Amino acid sequence: MNVSSTTRTASPARSTDDTSAAPGRPVRVGVLVTALLAACVAFQLNASMLSPALKSIEDSLGADSAEIGLTQTAFFTSAALFSLFLPRLGDIVGRRKVLVGMLALMAVGCVVAALAQSVPVLFVGRVLQGASGPTVPLCLIMLRVEVTEPKRYGTLLGVITAVNGGVAGVDSLAGGFLADKHGFQAVFWAMAGVAAVAMGLVAFLTPETKVAAASRMDWPGVGLLVVSVGSLLIALNEAGKLADASWGFVGALVAVSAVAFALFWRTEDRSGHPLVATRHLKQRATWATLLTTVLTMTGVFAVMNGLIPALAQDADAGLGMSAEQSAWWTLTPYALAGLAMGPVAGRLAATFGYGRVLRLGLVGAVASVTLMIFTVSADSRLMLLAASVLVGVTYAGVANIVLNGLGIVLSPKDNPGFLPGLNAGAFNLGAGLSFALLYAVKTAAQPSDAASPDGYVAGMIAGVAILAAAIATSFLIPKPVAAEAQE
Repeated sequence: MNVSSTTRTASPARSTDDTSAAPGRPVRVGVLVTALLAACVAFQLNASMLSPALKSIEDSLGADSAEIGLTQTAFFTSAALFSLFLPRLGDIVGRRKVLVGMLALMAVGCVVAALAQSVPVLFVGRVLQGASGPTVPLCLIMLRVEVTEPKRYGTLLGVITAVNGGVAGVDSLAGGFLADKHGFQAVFWAMAGVAAVAMGLVAFLTPETKVAAASRMDWPGVGLLVVSVGSLLIALNEAGKLADASWGFVGALVAVSAVAFALFWRTEDRSGHPLVATRHLKQRATWATLLTTVLTMTGVFAVMNGLIPALAQDADAGLGMSAEQSAWWTLTPYALAGLAMGPVAGRLAATFGYGRVLRLGLVGAVASVTLMIFTVSADSRLMLLAASVLVGVTYAGVANIVLNGLGIVLSPKDNPGFLPGLNAGAFNLGAGLSFALLYAVKTAAQPSDAASPDGYVAGMIAGVAILAAAIATSFLIPKPVAAEAQE
């Protein structure tokens, strides 16, 4: 299918709840997808390109790994919090306008970080970069307005979302090369350049859309929800320190999160223009989707982004690889497999059903992690590679794609930005919970014998159990009839 040669007029097929700032303007879908892809690539570079440069930042700024790790936490926490409300703001003031603003803040953050001579300045830069957090869901909403045919939208959804799992592994490799040859500043300057290009493409090549009936933003609700989710994310990060964690601080943050959410619920019940109507929160389309996303991320994220690379580098219990070798054998093939599978998964979801394809991906992820468990003692690089590819196909290429899609196609027509935003927050919440929980299991199960992989195995078993729970909750997600091809 050559999407670049197809044009359509932007009005008749749209939902009646969406309106374009330029009615009747021809929209070339291939050009639109190019601009949206550029925006998603720009965001993904902010999320993953810096990983190989962290050591260079430590050395250049005279900081320790904990301080630099805090700046990474700042980025992902900022991304999660901005995701809660910016998609809804786009419904009200215009999605293109909000996306351009997000990319502009991202570029400013990159410049601030590139010029940083201290950790606090770097911290500020990473927080500004985090404003780009809801880039992927906002792009998928903009695509949905223009492409209403289920199979075509599913395919293009997969193309755009697949980038979210890593830019074919090139992002990490390029980040390592730039940091080694030119210093960590070059990584941020490269990010800034891509963000500037993406901002121009979105500003000039995409149409403006918004929800006709939306007029006011519920800022009190935004504040309470940000406090609730932010407190919980910080608590999870602190809990991830395990023995070094301040558990009193964790308990206080959890209490603050609970109180803020109770006040948020009360505020939304009384508001005439709520950020999230409580009737929507009570629907299975909302809570079942969010719960499945959290469980999926909790079960698999730390396995693939923590336990497996660590096992590959463990000289006693694992294969004793270098960090670069570990990336080549695990993370790069994982990202490549997800990128290749994404468009196929989106098409299959629209053709055979989002729920069926999601469960197929989750079952495959369980099987892939189980394969890792049974092959840990083999000390085989080829088995590690095979398992990484399988997780890339089943989770990054199928489950991740479909969960992102469900956030779009199940969102109510009168508030299309709310569920994608909450779902983006659920992805981040699950990622934080994954490292806190699975690493706690690993630590608790690790025997005194350093050559034993039992700790890694226990963490993976916990991940499989949580993924099984995700499969169970996925049956509660309602069928998005309008987004699936009818017989």
